[in-house]
Amino acid sequence: MDFSLTPRQQELAARARAFVDEVLLPLEQVTDDHGELPMELREGIRQKVRDWGFAGINHSKENGGLGLSMLEQTAIEEQLGRVTNGLWSCVWRPPVSLKFGTEAQRERWLRPSCRGHRRGAFAISEEGAGSDPRQVRTRAVKHGGEWLLTGVKWFVTSYNASDFVIVHAHVDDDPDRPTLFIVDKPVVNMAHLRSPKFMHNFAFDHAELEFNETPVPEEAMLGGIGQGFELTKDWFVEARLQIASHAVGAACRAAEVANDYAAGRQQFGRPIRDFQSIEFMLADMAVEIFAAKSMLYRVAWEIDQGLDRKLVHAHASALKLHCSEMAGRVIDKALQILGGRGYMRENPVERLYRDIRVDRIWEGTSEIQRVIIAGQIKKRGLGVFADIGGASS
Repeated sequence: MDFSLTPRQQELAARARAFVDEVLLPLEQVTDDHGELPMELREGIRQKVRDWGFAGINHSKENGGLGLSMLEQTAIEEQLGRVTNGLWSCVWRPPVSLKFGTEAQRERWLRPSCRGHRRGAFAISEEGAGSDPRQVRTRAVKHGGEWLLTGVKWFVTSYNASDFVIVHAHVDDDPDRPTLFIVDKPVVNMAHLRSPKFMHNFAFDHAELEFNETPVPEEAMLGGIGQGFELTKDWFVEARLQIASHAVGAACRAAEVANDYAAGRQQFGRPIRDFQSIEFMLADMAVEIFAAKSMLYRVAWEIDQGLDRKLVHAHASALKLHCSEMAGRVIDKALQILGGRGYMRENPVERLYRDIRVDRIWEGTSEIQRVIIAGQIKKRGLGVFADIGGASS
């Protein structure tokens, strides 16, 4: 078995790391101080994403993207995860569900999004609907030749960087008819209620939106009536791989900072890395990263090999669970090694500590991942996760 990255994958990873170091890391402090990436800097960063060749990394060339494999995307995403304040989101990834749209929809929304001329946000969660999408109360009612959307959405990430929103709604209030609708901004009867502050600072906002019989033309329904959950599932798989990649990248950066500090910090006449309590923490961090990174690239490889869709969903849940929790443990140890310096906001480990906590919550909590994993074991046996040859569906 060959676990080495190809020259192409190595080149993409090196270029992504250089992009992070030269373009994104200098923006960390101003983003943290401002609460998000200042508006006046955003167009310049978009152009740099294009210049560095990272526009549309998650879509096919046919749809305006780069046509990268999942392994190639993962090599990039891991490096993007090293940056704090969610600045990795400056490298846009148009919603994967758009690839299932009609030719006209792909031409109108997907291809311009791959080029960075448009951007979409996803509106799924609500006050009473997070882990259980059947509890969504946003409804879509057909009126004449258009749909009318009514409801309130929470946690619409990157709303103020987007010019359209993909809304998950139930047709005629029926949870068996979940459907996606593309809503262009601006539109009548859609109100931005607020963008609350969170534990982390982020490049863009996380908005709450109200729809009050918001009109959507018939041609802006994505997929068919009742297909919304299946299309959202594909988005969740991609999002969970991105989170896992970013978690590995964040853990690696925290470990690098802590390792360098432990080598240079002198106490009692010697570097603190010479004390067993410190070197054991570094050893545990390295092993955790080693295991998570191996798992990450295996799952990316499985997707490229065309693994059964249900197994991909199961493995993506296991990956997201393990990597998000691993990163929390590693970054916590890194902060402990840094001591008081690690608690200062000017230190990247402090920002990583705040950033990484949400990874156990968004795009499916750790508890929901365990429900998915346990359900797969019940249906298909432990071989889904324990059979190195790959279990069948």
